[in-house]
Amino acid sequence: MRKDQLQGERAPGKNPSGGGAAGESRAAVLEDLIRSYQASYYNGEGEISDGEFDLLWAELRALKPDSPVLRQVGADAVDGFPKARHLIPMGSQDKAANPEEFRAWAEKVAPAAMVVQYKLDGASLELQYEGGKLRRAVTRGDGLIGDEITRNARRMEGVREELDLPFTGGVRGEVVMRREVWREKYGGKANCRNAANGIMRRKDGEGCEDLTLIVYDAAASGDDSFFKDEIEKLAWLRSRGFSVTATREFAAAEEVIAYRAEVAAGREALAVDIDGLVVKDRITDMADLRRTRPERQIAFKFDPERAVSILRSVEWSESGATYTPIGIVDPVRLAGTTVQRANLNNPDMIRSLGLRIGSPVIIVKRGEIIPKIEGLAEGLLVPGQVPGLAAGPGGEGEGRDIEFPTRCGICGSALEDGGTRLFCPNPDCPKRLLHRLEKWISVLDIRELGEKLLRQLFDKGRLRHIPDLYTLTPEELAEYERMGELSAAKVVRHIRTPRELPLSVFIAALDFEGVGELIMEKVVFAGYNTLDTLRAASVEALAEVYGLGEITARTIREGLDEAAAEIEGILATGIITLAPPPPEEAPLRGFSFCFTGELASMKRTEAEERVRALGGSAKSSVVKDLSFLVTNDPESGSGKNKKARSLGIPVIGEAEFLAILEDPAAAAGGGGGAPDRGGKSGLQGELF
Repeated sequence: MRKDQLQGERAPGKNPSGGGAAGESRAAVLEDLIRSYQASYYNGEGEISDGEFDLLWAELRALKPDSPVLRQVGADAVDGFPKARHLIPMGSQDKAANPEEFRAWAEKVAPAAMVVQYKLDGASLELQYEGGKLRRAVTRGDGLIGDEITRNARRMEGVREELDLPFTGGVRGEVVMRREVWREKYGGKANCRNAANGIMRRKDGEGCEDLTLIVYDAAASGDDSFFKDEIEKLAWLRSRGFSVTATREFAAAEEVIAYRAEVAAGREALAVDIDGLVVKDRITDMADLRRTRPERQIAFKFDPERAVSILRSVEWSESGATYTPIGIVDPVRLAGTTVQRANLNNPDMIRSLGLRIGSPVIIVKRGEIIPKIEGLAEGLLVPGQVPGLAAGPGGEGEGRDIEFPTRCGICGSALEDGGTRLFCPNPDCPKRLLHRLEKWISVLDIRELGEKLLRQLFDKGRLRHIPDLYTLTPEELAEYERMGELSAAKVVRHIRTPRELPLSVFIAALDFEGVGELIMEKVVFAGYNTLDTLRAASVEALAEVYGLGEITARTIREGLDEAAAEIEGILATGIITLAPPPPEEAPLRGFSFCFTGELASMKRTEAEERVRALGGSAKSSVVKDLSFLVTNDPESGSGKNKKARSLGIPVIGEAEFLAILEDPAAAAGGGGGAPDRGGKSGLQGELF
């Protein structure tokens, strides 16, 4: 039944008079129509308007809210945009925040030559061509699937409707707004990026003619060797009539560092916003691009935005054994938010900067998320300074030294000032013991053992070390408040569920200060992939692992020594075992998954085991380097979903997850991982 049949029965959008058989019949008609119109829309032959389609969608949702059509890929119940899969992988790329980190990357990768492009601050878009004709334009979305905004894209500058050859594949670029256009027409928006993101998703497409697409990547379907290298790829795109990235080629890392400084100094005069450079090996490596985090390219970011304020006091945040200084500053705007608290890292930083109460300080945001005091700002103007309060030493209560805590507030032990860390050295400090238990339970996701019950067991002295967990019995737990026999049995059953843990997860769960799964994965991939090889490694050897350094290496070494008895006790239970190292060619190696909510086809523990069996890792929380968040409700507003979206991490449903298990290549082909916003694009004067 098509449009004429629909109109003969009922005009779009009119609700049927009732439910029952008539309603079921109407829902079946609507399902067929929506599937049909989606198929025609995907093929560039849309037969009805967006408004008519939305009316059909709304009517089906009112009649049959559990219809599988409403959940399938191909339409968005929130904004009405159809959905489509990406052709080009949209994996994340590593980032260097300073020359030292960039030099380390260049030394590790040793590229034949470095192709350097401006990093645009816009929104990614993929153009999909069939036989040289534009079929659809797909936004970044969740990394696997994006919104199809083909009608809007056709109105943008730089989008080619038809190519001069029968190319089938994808062309990827960045949608940007020129600063001149923003100043003239959209000054009410915070910046060009925000304005462009809003306009490109307008249902009526109004304003899309004010946007520009600049491209930087292309891949022919089923042909990884279509381009020999990045330079040839950009030349091919330019010859097709696209606006492409400005490109420079360098042989040495120091040349790139000098070029970054040159570009940063002049970026305010450019036509569009940029926030760094993208550096790639000249040789195109499609296998590398399909990884969650391609190793042969990196985003070389500019220095972060800074603000100047006054340090008014210092609080000490306690986590486990460590005391971390937090600076309380006068409110200041930074990267779109108001900042009043900023990390001071450690005692050495306070001493090296000569900080005192009342000091003017420079604040930056690490990764554009966490405020951090970077240094003194003596001689700089402090915006909004309150008259009568000194910008430095001299005001009432100002200029005094920052006081460090000297004793543990729990066990009374003298705190140890290690320079980079102020901590309680007592291995039997109750705070340290409880924190390690909490960390173990969190990483292993033993949700049945709640915080209140754990605290009761700890306060009574029943739990002190991790092996103690595995001696709990249902009979003794049943005596605790609000437990009962059934609840107690359930807690013990989940604690004693056998688990085979990768070495990276096992060590991360032991609560070594600052050592999480990501760091341990680097250690494992460097060859320390068994407990024996890890225990035998020296501080010097571990420090050579890419991305670690001596401080972290020493923390791992000392943590292993301190927790030796605990490790043996855990493994002696037989409930926790260490998984064998994944093979070098494991299909999901380098990919990580976090699960939230209940899965219909399997338990969460089984899902995590299947991921690990394929060489991937399963994480208990959403972190910046996560590849996928798997949920039974990708559209929900849950905390994990919100955090994943804020970090650009793909949020996928169970069907997509099962598809990855069936065909692990889909994880890379779908662009799993959080892309670095802005992509690899160039600018006015060099690219047009």
